[in-house]
This record gives sequence, structure tokens and C-alpha cells, in this order.
Amino acid sequence: MEYLILILGFALLIKGADIFVDGASNIAKKFKIPPIIVGLTIVSLGTSAPELAVSLISSIEGNNGIAIGNVLGSNIFNTLMVLGVTAIIMPIIIKKSTMFKDYLVNIVVSLGLLILTFGRTLFNKEAALSRVSGIILLLSCIVYIFYLIKTAKTSGVEEEDEDNTEYKVGASIVRIIIGIIGIVIGGNLVVNSASSIAYSFGLSDKLVGLTIVAMGTSLPELVTSIIAAIKGENDIAVGNVLGSNIFNILLILGVSSAINPIIVSSSLIVDMIFLIFIAIILGLFMFTGKKEKLNLGKIKGLILVLLYICYMVFIIYRN
Repeated sequence: MEYLILILGFALLIKGADIFVDGASNIAKKFKIPPIIVGLTIVSLGTSAPELAVSLISSIEGNNGIAIGNVLGSNIFNTLMVLGVTAIIMPIIIKKSTMFKDYLVNIVVSLGLLILTFGRTLFNKEAALSRVSGIILLLSCIVYIFYLIKTAKTSGVEEEDEDNTEYKVGASIVRIIIGIIGIVIGGNLVVNSASSIAYSFGLSDKLVGLTIVAMGTSLPELVTSIIAAIKGENDIAVGNVLGSNIFNILLILGVSSAINPIIVSSSLIVDMIFLIFIAIILGLFMFTGKKEKLNLGKIKGLILVLLYICYMVFIIYRN
């Protein structure tokens, strides 16, 4: 039965992501909003819904240690597997200028999380995300959203839509809502069924949380980015990943630690440093070279996937 639920979850994820990308893309074209902004806001918030649900429930129940593990695991999965697999299936080509600032925000936010979490340990205190840290993250999230809104207002569409297709706002919003519902329900079904299957094989709670739950809640980002890339919406594909990573840290960990301070295992400093390391690697892949457009192709995508496999091997041996 769990295997049937798993298949159903995947089906809902794929169809939901397909509908969601269409709706978001139509909204962008209707209001002349740069697709990168749509990817960084509507799409990334929608695909981060499973992480938000898992983290909020964990925090309310007092098990919010799961929250930070889920976010770290999801962000690592997004950076390596989502972009890696997407690039292998369909090489990602976008202008460097549209992505560089948001990439820097991603780096700064990841560094900020490391400092807020482990900066206290320099004074022989327990590593934790306090309520104050949560409020700082939430305020940073608000500032980032205002930055995106300002960017959307000042950035014009470089190329006019040559076709005369009329994009209906109401219908597009309905598609976005239906897509989000499918993504969230599908993600939950996949996580729950995969966890049950994993437990039946005798895997530990900690290992399941770092792998199955993190990967399961990141499936919406994976499916959405792949479908967006196939449809030629490369800005949405990459913006979805960067936006999701940023919101996972600022919004999800901000809300979770504001509800209940998160005591962080000292071993997670390795995962945080690894997250920053792979973000730097991604930057080298995307922004080095003289070409105006970045090209994340099959070889680079394969390297990202192999890095994730190495990380998984490390996680299994560590636990």
C-alpha cells in the first residue's frame, strides 16, 4: 500500500508542478514581470511549502531539531540534485546579470545562518538558534521580499512577447493554486510513504530525517525546475532553487526558532560549511568565463550530482 501511495505522490507532484509553472509563467508575461522574480518569489515559496509544513509542525510539537536538519538537507539537495539533474536533462542557459545578486544573497544568508547558530559557541555556549535569531531571520526575509518587489518594479522585460496570446489573470491564479495544492499533497504523500518504507527496513530516525524527509520535501523544487527548464523557463528553474534556499533559511528557520529555540547538534556545522562550499562551487560553474550568458550544462550537472552522492555516503557513515 505504501508503494502505491508513493507513486500517487509522485504523480501529484509532477502534475501539480506542471500546472504551477504554467500559471506562474502566464502571470509574469501578463504583467511584464521578469521570470527570475517569479521564480524567486511565487514559485520558490510554493515549492517550499512542504519544508514549511514539516518545520512548523516539528516546532509546535517541540521537535524542532528536525527543522534545521530538514532545511540544511533540502538546501543541499536543491543546490546539487535539483540543479544537477535539471542541467543533465536540459542545459540551463540564462544571463549572468539576472542571477548574480540573488546568488550573493544566497551566500550571505547561508553564512549568516552559520554565524547565528555557532557564533555563540565561541563563548562556550551551546549551539542554538534563539528566538532573537529567529526574529533576525524573519526581518531579513521581509527586507528580501521588499528588495524583490523593488527589483520587479524597476526591471523591464527586455523582449516583448511577440505572440498576441491573452493571459487571463484569474485563470492563471487558479492554476497556481491548484498547482500548489498538488505539490503540497504530493510532497506529503511521498514523504510519509517513503519514511514508512525506510522504517520498515530498519533505518534510524536521524538518518531518515537527513535523507528521506529532506529529499522528499525538496521533490517539488526538483520537479518544478525540470519542467520549467524543459518549457524553456530557465529563469524560473534557477530562481526557484535560489529563492527556495533563501526562504528555507530566512522564513522557515525564522518562524521555527521564533516559536521554539532550536538546539543544534555540533555535528551540523559540517553540513552548514558544506552548504556554503557547494554554493561557492555553483558560483564558479555559473559565473566564471567571459561569456555574458551562464551555461550550466550536462558535465557540470553530473559533477553536482556526484557531489551529492558523496555527501550521502558521508551522512550514512557519520550516522
